[in-house]
Amino acid sequence: MNILVDSQWLQAHLADPALVVLDATVVLSSPEFDGDYRVASGYDGWLQAHIPGSRHADLLTELADTHASFSFALPTPDALVHGLAHLGAGVGKTLVIYDRADGFWAARLWWMLRSVGVDAAVLDGGFTAWRDVGRPWQSGAVMPLKRPVQPWPVQLHHASWIDRCGVQAIVAGHAPGVLICALGAALFEGTARTRYARRGHIPGSLNLPARQLFDAQGRYLPKDALAHAIGPTLLHSEGPLVLYCGGGISATATALALTLLGREDITLYDGSLQEWAADARLPMTTGAAPA
Repeated sequence: MNILVDSQWLQAHLADPALVVLDATVVLSSPEFDGDYRVASGYDGWLQAHIPGSRHADLLTELADTHASFSFALPTPDALVHGLAHLGAGVGKTLVIYDRADGFWAARLWWMLRSVGVDAAVLDGGFTAWRDVGRPWQSGAVMPLKRPVQPWPVQLHHASWIDRCGVQAIVAGHAPGVLICALGAALFEGTARTRYARRGHIPGSLNLPARQLFDAQGRYLPKDALAHAIGPTLLHSEGPLVLYCGGGISATATALALTLLGREDITLYDGSLQEWAADARLPMTTGAAPA
């Protein structure tokens, strides 16, 4: 199965008992002023409308480390695979992930799974693409699982994540890495309201907005167009590529796009600006990236 599947493929396989479909949506409101951070579960929205047979995957609590200082923190590998097993996703199952937003939440869960050695697919265009072509949907809760599912075995891909100390080492020039911020240009430059503690970006970062990797319908661009959007200099730069954003979400869409194009040396800063900007001792800067 490919990393991306379309609505036609998914509808053709919905009756497959080995298929598990998860909605990974979280509601993250746009800030009305600097520091305005409001986040809520996407469960209520899933109850109102979802792909038949799908379940809601809670990236805010059940599939996150809620003791971390930032939201959506990566849980332990065992907690992740056991949490997914409670949703019916485990050994012998094929997993497709979607969301009802812009594809970033589905990419987040896909990257989390990839980091523990589990293959999954993302519905290209998400629920919007599903409904736009008249595919069936339903509302309300789904039936409880009839039998337990064995969790997937964990095979860690240690290079998938980097912590604050690792990023600090790159900024200081003590470790290799190309820092890439996946936020939009206005947020990167510090000219727009931010939900985080300070405006701007980590010094030395390049800006590759995740949204420019999608077409007008919310689908990932074809590979040739993706390569053009990313640019040959960045695409073929010496890695590792160290991605971050505001909360480690939109950066995973960039990671998925780069993976589609064959890059393997990708790592993601989980805490991103929610963690970094909250520590006044850590440097941030504003303005456009160097040409």
